[in-house]
Amino acid sequence: MSDVPPSPPPTWGPLRSFGRIKSRTLKPAQAALFDTLLPAIAVPKSGPIDPAALMPGARETWLEIGFGGGEHMAEQAARHPDVLVIGCEPFLNGVGSALRHVDQRGLKNVRLLANDARPLLEGLPDASLARVFILFPDPWPKARHQKRRLIQPDVLAQLVRVLKPGGRLRFVTDWKDYAAWTLERALQEPGLRWLAEEHSDWTVAPGDHVTTRYEEKKLGDTAPIFLEFERV
Repeated sequence: MSDVPPSPPPTWGPLRSFGRIKSRTLKPAQAALFDTLLPAIAVPKSGPIDPAALMPGARETWLEIGFGGGEHMAEQAARHPDVLVIGCEPFLNGVGSALRHVDQRGLKNVRLLANDARPLLEGLPDASLARVFILFPDPWPKARHQKRRLIQPDVLAQLVRVLKPGGRLRFVTDWKDYAAWTLERALQEPGLRWLAEEHSDWTVAPGDHVTTRYEEKKLGDTAPIFLEFERV
């Protein structure tokens, strides 16, 4: 299939988080890493972003949108030291936790954006990502708030643009309605193909999935649902 034709850059609305941007005072060690480590691994908040400049020689570039406490991101980076792993998270306590993981594990292939991921998507080059992870995003379960969900047609179109042909998008949620919402919109996006062939493909965690403390809390209304898509 031919590539999806380019579309005008979207105008993003203000970031709305289901939780708070900051909930508790950062631990002194984490707060210090905002001044020492974050500037060295920070991704620009706006403008064109060149993954090759962020980590010269990286085999691939992966993106995790909303990395929470950073456990999944850090483990994936540790398993794949030749891959550039970019993480976006607006929740400052989560960024502090991720910085701790990066520091303690000596990870050299992680770059962070302590902000909304949508402008970053706009700044990335076409076909620059091999994988994207969106794990347990803000569910916004009330109908009147669902327009605030991350998964919207314009965001899916941007994800298709930045994914390489054959690149993978993994979406995981523990809310039935959000899984249905995402599947409906992804199936309407011509640049994505759902890879599931049988029931276990969306009910059993993929072999490389990393279970986090958030997932173990079971805050949703269902067991995790795993949706894996391929850029066609």
